[in-house]
Amino acid sequence: MSLEVLYQDQWLVAINKRAGMLVHPGREPEPSDQIAMKVLRDQIGHRVQTVHRLDRPTSGVLLFALDERIEANLRTQFEQQSVSKIYRAVVSGETLQEWTCEEPLQKTPGEPYRTASTAFFRTALTEIGGEAFSVLKVVPSTGRHHQIRKHLALEGFPIVGDYLYGKVEMMDRFATLTGQSRLMLHAGCLSFVHPVEGLEMTISCRLPERFRPFVQG
Repeated sequence: MSLEVLYQDQWLVAINKRAGMLVHPGREPEPSDQIAMKVLRDQIGHRVQTVHRLDRPTSGVLLFALDERIEANLRTQFEQQSVSKIYRAVVSGETLQEWTCEEPLQKTPGEPYRTASTAFFRTALTEIGGEAFSVLKVVPSTGRHHQIRKHLALEGFPIVGDYLYGKVEMMDRFATLTGQSRLMLHAGCLSFVHPVEGLEMTISCRLPERFRPFVQG
């Protein structure tokens, strides 16, 4: 297995994470688990440090540091919410052209609610088998656990393939209609300040093949 490297220098490396890959080992790893940080380490022959996460079913731009100093700098940028992130998502139904959800979120039941804000922009509307689907550009300004997935489910527009926050029967129906059962959420663009050079960097990657039924109507 090899990963698509989107950018690499002596301090950091960015890849296009495939849907289904874990960023780092889970608490109870399975032999079949594909671990992005391990695959990348072996591929480039250098230890890598994680600085942020993508959910296992989410694909897209994933950034790693190549030493602890760079890791600390990038983590601080993410914690201070100075990193700009743009996602693409496909949801069930016809959404508004654009709107913002600011519903506070909690990571797990019993934990305190924290502020969260996500902006949504509809870029396409398509119909497949009598079902309407909206293709969205998604810009979160905070980084809460499952923020995009939770906000869209709360708004009544679950992401296609989201068996965690959407109804199983609905997701099964969409999978049959489109031939795609994976989560339709992709981290398409990441902007941050280079920790050494001090320049604004933007790293992006193309939409994966699973989006084709929706973006081409």
